[in-house]
Amino acid sequence: MRERRYPSDTTDAEWAVLAPLLPVPACELPTGGRPEKHPRRNVIDAIRYVNDNGCKWRAVPVDFGIPWRTVYGFFQRWRASGALARIHAELHQMVRLHDGLNPRTVAVILDSQSVKGAETVGQDSRGFDGGKLINGRKRHLAVDMRGMALAVMVTKASPHDSIPARDQLFRLRLTHLELAVAWADSAYGGTLVDWSHTFLGITLKTVPRRKDQDGFAVLAKRWRVERAISWIMRARRNVRDYEGLISHSEAHIMWTFITLMVRRLTRPPRPPRAAPHPVEPAAMDDEPKPIRLRTLPPSAIRLAPAVLS
Repeated sequence: MRERRYPSDTTDAEWAVLAPLLPVPACELPTGGRPEKHPRRNVIDAIRYVNDNGCKWRAVPVDFGIPWRTVYGFFQRWRASGALARIHAELHQMVRLHDGLNPRTVAVILDSQSVKGAETVGQDSRGFDGGKLINGRKRHLAVDMRGMALAVMVTKASPHDSIPARDQLFRLRLTHLELAVAWADSAYGGTLVDWSHTFLGITLKTVPRRKDQDGFAVLAKRWRVERAISWIMRARRNVRDYEGLISHSEAHIMWTFITLMVRRLTRPPRPPRAAPHPVEPAAMDDEPKPIRLRTLPPSAIRLAPAVLS
C-alpha cells in the first residue's frame, strides 16, 4: 500500500464510500477478463490528482505505481460506459439522504460559465462568447438547493444560453421525472419559459438583476449555482479547458463534484439553516407553494409535431 501524501488522495472513510460504487472488474463478470494489475484506490487517487492539480496525464507522479496510459484508460472507459454518470447520480442521492432531505429534488437552479479553451481544443468544438469576450467553451450547470450538480453539459461558447438550455432541460426531464420548478437568470427568459412549461411541465422562473446593481451582486436563488461554479474552479484542471473531447470536459467536472460529495458524506450532516439567507427574504410573492411528488406517470413528451397521413 502506497503512502498517501497528496491532499487529493482518498482517506479510508472516503474509500469506504466510493469503493462499492465502482464498476465490477471484468474478471468477475460472466464474460470473463484479465485481472486488474493495479489497485483501484491508486487509480482513483491518480485521477483525482490530475483533476485537482491540473497536470498533464503524462505527468502523473511515479509514486502512484501506475503508468499514465493505464490511469487515462480507466478515466476514459468509465466515462464512455456511463459508470461515471451512475456514480455521480448515486452519490447525489446519498448526500441528500445524509443531510435529511428527499433523495429526489423537485427544484433546480440553472446557470452557465464560459472558460477559455487551450490550443488542444479544436475549432469544431469551441466558439466565441461575445458577452464575456471569451474564446472557448461554455459549461451549463443544474444544481439543487444545496449546490450539488444534477446535470453537467459542455458546449461551444458561442450559442446563447437559451439554446443549449432546451437540451439541458430535456435531459433533466428524462432523468428526473419529479422535477417541477427551475430558477435561472434573465438570459433563460423569453420563449424558453413557455416552451419548458408546455412541453416539459417545468415551471421556469427568472431572477432578474437589481435595478441599482453595478457589477456582480449576490442574488436570491442564483447564489447557490454561483457557489457551485466556485467549487468547480478549485480544481485547477477546470480553470481552463484543455480537453480535445467535450465529454472529457464534462467528466472532469463530474469528478470534481464526486470528490466533493464523497468528502461531505464522511462528515457530520449539515444542520438546517435557522434563518433564511441574507439575500433571500423570509417570504417572497413568487415563492412556489409546497410541491408534492408525482404519483402518476407524467404525460408524454412531445418531440416533434405529428405528421398527418
